[in-house]
Amino acid sequence: MNMNPQEPTAPYGIDPSNPLFNVTWDMDREEGRAVNLMKAARTEQYPEPLVDIPDELRRSALVTSVDTLLNWARKSSVFPLQFGLACCVFEMIATAMSRFDISRFGMEAFRATPRQADLMIVAGTVTWKMAVPLRRLFDQMSEPKWVISMGVCATSGGPYYQSYSVVPGVNHIVPVDVYVPGCPPRPDALLYGIMQLHEKVKRYTLTHTPAGQE
Repeated sequence: MNMNPQEPTAPYGIDPSNPLFNVTWDMDREEGRAVNLMKAARTEQYPEPLVDIPDELRRSALVTSVDTLLNWARKSSVFPLQFGLACCVFEMIATAMSRFDISRFGMEAFRATPRQADLMIVAGTVTWKMAVPLRRLFDQMSEPKWVISMGVCATSGGPYYQSYSVVPGVNHIVPVDVYVPGCPPRPDALLYGIMQLHEKVKRYTLTHTPAGQE
């Protein structure tokens, strides 16, 4: 045992006369060879999708997430509530005609009862007298549910702004998801608003922001 603190002692099992790089030289070369093989073989990233689907299932199975499936079903089967308040409703009705054809979005069935509807299109001026039944219809709609404010009258009161009988924006009565400007907005503007609602529906997720719990 070396009792001189000035002289360093070699670890147990190491020959001080044989440098460490001579001991690990073969190990280092093998590791370097493995690294070079990895670099040469992994020049391309893995193609999407990362899920490997067997050939016999490619034409009979669909691989997706639960969120994507639910949101696709919701946005493709929105049922609007059948009611109108003022002149904007004629433009809303025109979206169901053959020129604009709202049925391509699966929305041609305007429901006559709020219990079968999940979209309220507020088309026209909302008076304080109409605000009470409008809120009642919204409360009776099924979850998840959405609201489109169609036209400047529904959004802010329009030319009747600050009138004693007109609500200064339907967002005082119900939460609004999409605003469609115009007086009145054309049917294609309403279709664009519906497409924006579809984009919002596609962002829902069961783990963070489930539909109907915003």
